[in-house]
Amino acid sequence: MVIAPSKFSPLDQSKASPLQDSENVEVSIVMPCLNEAETLETCIRKAQRALDEAQITGEVIVADNGSTDGSVEIAERLGARVARISSKGYGNALIGGIAAAAGKFIIMGDADDSYDFGDIPKFVTELRAGAQLVMGNRFRGGIQPGAMPPLHQYFGNPALTRIGRLFFGSPVHDFYCGMRGFRKDAYQSLGLRTTGMEFATEMVVKATLLKQTIAEVPTTLSPDGRSRPPHLRTWRDGWRTLRFFLLYSPRWLFLYPGLALMCVGAALGLWLLPAPRTIGSVTFDVHTLLYCAAMVLLGFQAVAFAVFTKLFAITEGLLPPDPALDRVFRYINLEVGLAVGSLLILAGMATSVFAVRMWGAHHFGQLDYPHTMRIVIPGALLLIVGVQTIFSSFFLSVLGLRRR
Repeated sequence: MVIAPSKFSPLDQSKASPLQDSENVEVSIVMPCLNEAETLETCIRKAQRALDEAQITGEVIVADNGSTDGSVEIAERLGARVARISSKGYGNALIGGIAAAAGKFIIMGDADDSYDFGDIPKFVTELRAGAQLVMGNRFRGGIQPGAMPPLHQYFGNPALTRIGRLFFGSPVHDFYCGMRGFRKDAYQSLGLRTTGMEFATEMVVKATLLKQTIAEVPTTLSPDGRSRPPHLRTWRDGWRTLRFFLLYSPRWLFLYPGLALMCVGAALGLWLLPAPRTIGSVTFDVHTLLYCAAMVLLGFQAVAFAVFTKLFAITEGLLPPDPALDRVFRYINLEVGLAVGSLLILAGMATSVFAVRMWGAHHFGQLDYPHTMRIVIPGALLLIVGVQTIFSSFFLSVLGLRRR
């Protein structure tokens, strides 16, 4: 059945709160809305019918983001509760609507009539079985002709979903599906921060990182019923998702590229250190060795940034605690970093002194350039990496103060 909301007034985001009789509501269906008068009535009626036919006690909440086309009046006329959200953005609308929801379970879906709210019982069944997040999968349920641009269907969505699965180990096969269900208490534990289109992506990523129980159900996607273009912007929103993935994964943004640079630079440098190397008609000498040293230095900086970013994100609650990082910090602390940095500096100074003494043996005159640079370049690299190790150790200690 659907709980009639006539005794409740529309909610502002700042005043959104559970209803006094919230124990009577099992499921809240939240629809973000911005000028959806053409399709809103259809969506509300479908949701109410699904609740009634499945005998689910629930409510429909329209999270209005400033509509001027009569959407609010339509929702109120049909018995849906309206949460008026003053802050713009898809994420803001959902945050306000979810805050106003009284249900133990939340089902969210767009108000453009592209999703089938008749699938609500599928989501509720999984939630009742213990799932904390239930994702719709449009590729399993079916995408009707014209419902999704070919670029999105065959490239954008699959590619970004694969990246999300790779970066975070997520079991989700359709990251962009806008119809999903979740337990409200599980949602609250995520501490979501984004307020735009990234909100839905952040939900999947954080649920995965926090090891919440995630399930999938097939759902269909139909062409939306609006006469105006959708709010989605292909390249802008695709880049925003990729950017979000990178910012939430220091491993792929900094650590793996940094380790690759260090390994390649060190391997090539060691290969070139004894003497020039010739492949075919090309000879690699100290000029290439200098670039190898630069690769090692850049790689070291990237690895340091990976650790800085991870620790900062954990401290600020953007990422969950990492037991592996905690184990590393049991053995690697400020004192260890200072000792390692000092040893590198001493090695660099010794190498540099050797180069100066060799120069002095030639009365500080002309030297064999390729031979000398094979000593000077490693010495300078050891000095720089040693100093950076000391500075990085102090900075990590500062970041770790609040965390401890």
